[in-house]
Amino acid sequence: MLRPLLAVGLAALLAGCASTPPSSGSCPPSATVPASSACPACPVCPGVEPVKPAEKPLQPAAWEDLPGWAEDDVLPALAAFRASCATLGKQAIWRTTCTTLGEADVGDSVRARAWLEANLVPWQLVNPDGAREGLITGYYEPVVKGSRVQRKPYVNPVFGPPDDMVVVDLAELYPELKHMRLRGRLDGRKLVPYYSRGEWAGQEPLRASKALLWIDDAIDLFFLQIQGSGQVELADGGRIRLNYADQNGHPYRSIGRWLIDQGELQAHEASMQGIKAWAKANPRRLQELLNTNPSLVFFREMAVEGSGPPGAQGIPLTPRRSIAIDPRHVPLGVPVFLDTTWPNDSRPLRQLMVAQDTGGAIRGVVRADFYWGSGSEAGNLAGKTRQAGRMWVLLPRGYPPLVTLVPGK
Repeated sequence: MLRPLLAVGLAALLAGCASTPPSSGSCPPSATVPASSACPACPVCPGVEPVKPAEKPLQPAAWEDLPGWAEDDVLPALAAFRASCATLGKQAIWRTTCTTLGEADVGDSVRARAWLEANLVPWQLVNPDGAREGLITGYYEPVVKGSRVQRKPYVNPVFGPPDDMVVVDLAELYPELKHMRLRGRLDGRKLVPYYSRGEWAGQEPLRASKALLWIDDAIDLFFLQIQGSGQVELADGGRIRLNYADQNGHPYRSIGRWLIDQGELQAHEASMQGIKAWAKANPRRLQELLNTNPSLVFFREMAVEGSGPPGAQGIPLTPRRSIAIDPRHVPLGVPVFLDTTWPNDSRPLRQLMVAQDTGGAIRGVVRADFYWGSGSEAGNLAGKTRQAGRMWVLLPRGYPPLVTLVPGK
């Protein structure tokens, strides 16, 4: 497109510079023809800067490059990694490593660290622009109050995946699109986008008979959807767990960002705690706020068995040792060393984690969501977690990293 546009512009420029042709009549003897002014220099097309190649997502590292590696009690993370090996060990490149771990005597942190150093190699994650730092956020498992029967104050319904939602696994058609699913609904013979949060809200009275549970607080239910799982203390004294089952296919939008853009909150106020306070002070605008995030999560009911909620790998999450990652760049189940800080604090937080979960808002190479655990204390820490961090993945010795990072290999 650039070449024809330049030609048109150049022709117009030259036309404006051309002398007026003489008329067919003769000029009076006293008349003189003024000299034409020189045409200005034609514009030069600016040179196109060469595109800088993206940095490789993995850069070789040594154990001494990991700050705080020698001080971390790696035993809890190694236990989480052992659990992940039940799935990861089915992949050829991890089979030997996971088998060795199953047979190893790693009863204390010293022996656990020695096993890791003998069997794995650290590689630092790097963003395409070369940045080695990325965003670290936090999440947790909320504990909310609910009922199996709709009655005040339990008036906010929780739904499982709706019968009219169609889910297409694109990998079945295009293997290169692994981890991508299309969600919609049928309009005649045409597949159209599924209902957004706002559209769904208008249908809830008609779908009430399909509700799994009823929650007493709409903003608590919203954050339960954001976290993807939670425990519900039932009015009859029981307790169950809700876990992510599916999503309506719409992109996640931050309600905190909307409040900032509307001038309702300052950036430093837009934490989970700040958003809840705003919602309590503005009940009539709550649905307006919630609808700015069109994404809607559907749940399945599970028993509470004393362990954490299952992550995307199907393994129970370990508080303060599990993270959610972008599986396009980091495979599920692998150990990841994290170098960041405590929430709203300059104290370093440096420890071994395991990539056992994913999240709709977790996108990028150097990007992680830190799982803090269950309940209000974990929620307080998760709501304040938003700081920079660095990450190293630990991979088996002797394997090319680009091959190792291909899911399913």
